Amino acid sequence: MVPIITIDGPSGAGKSTVARKLALILGYDYVDSGALYRIVALKAIQQKIDENNEEELISICKDIDVSFLIENEKCRILYKGEDISDSIRLPEISMVASRISARKVVRDHLTELQREMGKKGQIILEGRDAGTVVFPEAPVKFFLEASVEERSKRRFKELKLKGINVNLDQVTKDIIKRDSNDRSRCYAPLVPAPDAVIIDSSQMTVEEVVSRMIEIIQSKKYERGSSEWIKVK
Repeated sequence: MVPIITIDGPSGAGKSTVARKLALILGYDYVDSGALYRIVALKAIQQKIDENNEEELISICKDIDVSFLIENEKCRILYKGEDISDSIRLPEISMVASRISARKVVRDHLTELQREMGKKGQIILEGRDAGTVVFPEAPVKFFLEASVEERSKRRFKELKLKGINVNLDQVTKDIIKRDSNDRSRCYAPLVPAPDAVIIDSSQMTVEEVVSRMIEIIQSKKYERGSSEWIKVK
């Protein structure tokens, strides 16, 4: 079996950074499932679509054509060839994406899209329900978390570096609100998969988290008796 590795966790826990580094080390493809919901949010705003209009949202979902390109440990997200890496990270997009992601019809369509992406295997998928709903059979699952304070600082720094004018208090409020939306939604709430390895990155560097994940991946390999399904470059 060629494995799928899932990394779930709340906003700002460091999933994207860790997943990209891990993908480079293992030679795996990388999919940011959260970006798919952000794309729907971005297109809904651009097209002035009502968030309650599920038919129009489904139309956007069906039209998604996205590529994830890792360059120098950063990811460029291309939508039909257009680089939307920065535009989908704006705070207003985050909040709309959080609300849209609670809609079952949207999650159903994007779940199928992610499963299609994962058919060839050798993929790292990070998101909110990658290990619980999208690929519950994945042999290796992680749940990456961190304190609200640490996640707020990380997101604040990230946005400031991109030239986005924000303040720490507002970023913290947005993260708390996003957490509440993600954890309380009726369909596919944010929870660790029963067999996920939970890692608290609050006091860990990215390198320490990645190293810990590789140790766990290698231990899973030996548990399954295969010397081929995972190779560290």
